[in-house]
Amino acid sequence: MSITKEAVLKALSYVEEPDLGKDLVTLNMIEDVQIDGQNISFTVVLTTPACPLKELIHNACVRAIHTMVDKDAQVTVNMTSRVTTMRQNRDVLRGVKNIIAVASGKGGVGKSTVTANLAVALARSGAKVGLIDADISGPSMPVMFGVEDSRPHVFQTEDGRNLIEPIERFGVKIMSIGFLAPAESAIVWRGPMASSALKQFITEVDWGELDYLLLDMPPGTSDIHLTLVQTLPVTGAVIVTTPQKVALADAQKGLQMFRQPQINVPVLGIIENMAWFTPQELPDNKYYIFGQGGGAALAQKHEVPLLGEIPLVQGIRENGDQGIPAVLQTTSPVAPIFEQLAESVARAVSIRNNVAPRTQVVDVKS
Repeated sequence: MSITKEAVLKALSYVEEPDLGKDLVTLNMIEDVQIDGQNISFTVVLTTPACPLKELIHNACVRAIHTMVDKDAQVTVNMTSRVTTMRQNRDVLRGVKNIIAVASGKGGVGKSTVTANLAVALARSGAKVGLIDADISGPSMPVMFGVEDSRPHVFQTEDGRNLIEPIERFGVKIMSIGFLAPAESAIVWRGPMASSALKQFITEVDWGELDYLLLDMPPGTSDIHLTLVQTLPVTGAVIVTTPQKVALADAQKGLQMFRQPQINVPVLGIIENMAWFTPQELPDNKYYIFGQGGGAALAQKHEVPLLGEIPLVQGIRENGDQGIPAVLQTTSPVAPIFEQLAESVARAVSIRNNVAPRTQVVDVKS
C-alpha cells in the first residue's frame, strides 16, 4: 500500500510542540511534504531559529512516521524557522517582528552587558537582530561592540526622507547616542530631550527586516520608559537583576511598572546576573557573594520564568571592555550560558505570541 500525504500529516498531527501545547499540523508548522516510495521528506518550520527543542521535535516526527505510517520509511526532516509575531498593521517599524525591552530597576546590575550578549547570541542563532541603546545619558553599546569611533551614515529615501543607517557589528544592527556625541562629553538633557532622541532612533533609522529589536533601557522608571510604550507596541519586557536584596526591590518596581493596567506590557521573565562568582583559576567553584536564589524567588513571586542565571566572571568584563561580547569567546565557560539565555528569551517570545493578545501602544496620562 502506497504512502499518502494525508497519512503523513495525520501522523504528524500527533506530534506536539511542547511549549505551545498544540500539534505541528494545527500550528501550520509542516510544509513541503514529499513522498517517493518509502522516502518521506518534509519541513518543520520552527517559531525561532534559537529554538532549544529542535532535536526533540525532529525525533518525535521520525518516531511518529515509523509508528503510524511505515516502520521502514526513510524519513528526512528539514528544520527551518519563521519567527512569530503579534504585530500587525505596523505603522512604525514595519519590518520588525518583535520589540523587547531589557530593563532593570537600578543601575550597576549588568543590564547592558546582558543585552549586548543576548543580541549577539540571537544573531548567531540565525535571527535578524537590532539593538537600540536607549540609555541616553549613559550609552554603553559603542564600547561593548568596539565601535566607539563609528559614525552612522545618513541617506535620503526615494520619498525625500532622511534616514540614519545603523552601525552593524557581529550581525547586530546598533543605534546609540554614543555614535553622535564625543565619548568624553556628558549628555545632560531633560526628560523631553532624551525622549525625543529615543523617538528618533525608532522612527528615523533604517532598521529594515528584523526578527527581534532589543532596547537597552536606562535604570529605573522614567520618561524614556513611558515614551517607549507610547510610541511602540512592545512585545515583552525582560527584567535584569542581581541576587541582592536592594537590586531585587528595584527590579520588582520595574516589573510592576510594565504590569500597570494602563501600560500592560507582558513580562517575559527574569534574568539574574552576577548569580555567583567563579574565579578563573577555579572554574568549578561558586561563591554567592551577592546572595543566592533572589532572581528565582522574584520570578516565582510574580509567576514569570527565570530565563537564566549568569555568573560573575572576570572574562565577561574584560570582553566588554575589549568590545567583543563574551558569547563570541567559544572557549569561555559563559558562552554556552548566553546561548541558552537567547534560547530561553526566544522561547518566551514564541509562547507569548501564541497565548497573549497583541500589545497596544498605550495612552499614558500625565
